[in-house]
Amino acid sequence: MFTAVFGAFESGIIYAIMALGVYLSFRVLDFPDLTVDGSFVTGAAVAATMIVSGINPFVATFSALVAGFAAGCITGILHTFGKINALLSGILMMIGLYSINLRIMGKSNVPLLNTETAMTSLRETWEKTGFDSIINRVFITVGFGDSLPRTWGIFIFMLLVTLAIKFLTDRFLQTEIGLALRATGDNKRMIRSLSANTNSMVILGLGLANAMVAFSGALIAQQSGFADVGMGIGMIIIGLASVIIGEAIFGTKTIARTTLAVIGGAIIYRIVVTLALRVDFLQPGDMKLITATIVILALIAPKIIDRTKEKNRKARRHEEHLALLHLSPDRKGEADAEIKSDS
Repeated sequence: MFTAVFGAFESGIIYAIMALGVYLSFRVLDFPDLTVDGSFVTGAAVAATMIVSGINPFVATFSALVAGFAAGCITGILHTFGKINALLSGILMMIGLYSINLRIMGKSNVPLLNTETAMTSLRETWEKTGFDSIINRVFITVGFGDSLPRTWGIFIFMLLVTLAIKFLTDRFLQTEIGLALRATGDNKRMIRSLSANTNSMVILGLGLANAMVAFSGALIAQQSGFADVGMGIGMIIIGLASVIIGEAIFGTKTIARTTLAVIGGAIIYRIVVTLALRVDFLQPGDMKLITATIVILALIAPKIIDRTKEKNRKARRHEEHLALLHLSPDRKGEADAEIKSDS
């Protein structure tokens, strides 16, 4: 069980980068960008193809980020200059990227199992440090000696990378350009009145969002050992599920808290899916159904909780008003007015 949860935690950290990209487009820009399903595969395809060709895996991963940025910018250009509906421009780009990804890979699947990737390089470097034995001794003492992962290197490195991207995102959204980006998502007419170019903001925001998505796709391809043309199907739902779950559990009072909530939501989502698939009557083919169920629950639960709190608040106020009537008959008219205002 511990190994399965650890694997889900490790994958969740990588998917959290993609979820941060979805947060940037859906929440900050208020743009329903479906390019994500295509740009995720673009990142995986670019990285895998370059690695197989003998290019340094870290250079290949960075190239995937650049490719994702370009895909997002094209979506933004279709919407701003082409005057195409936001949802439709994302769909068109997603469809176009399917063929582009096939062109990049040359086939539907590129295996990386016997190829040196960023993950294998990190694993080899980490094993030389000897930190695995130190960490394992701690867990053996706690009682997890029979289910420890083979290495902790990728987990720790990806945690640091994801937190670094989160920190950079927080800092960017607090800069002048970042504030303009947030204002564009909140009220385009208002930010235009301040002489800001909303078209540039939309293009930049979508480019950055899809750069994160493609970067995540490149890392997932290297972690799983292959890039497949169909690996991005439903990725936008996974990203939205991560954002919604994180916001519902951890809150959204500040930008820093919200981005941390998105990371937490991505990790929780992967853990829930992993545990759900261990149930006997569920199969791997049910993963999309599980995802839809998680999103539905994440959307409905906060509203039910809010309604329950509001109902309890009104009940307490009503009891207080009734008590006031019994204790202060001369204030009966005032209490009746307050009761009517609450009902």
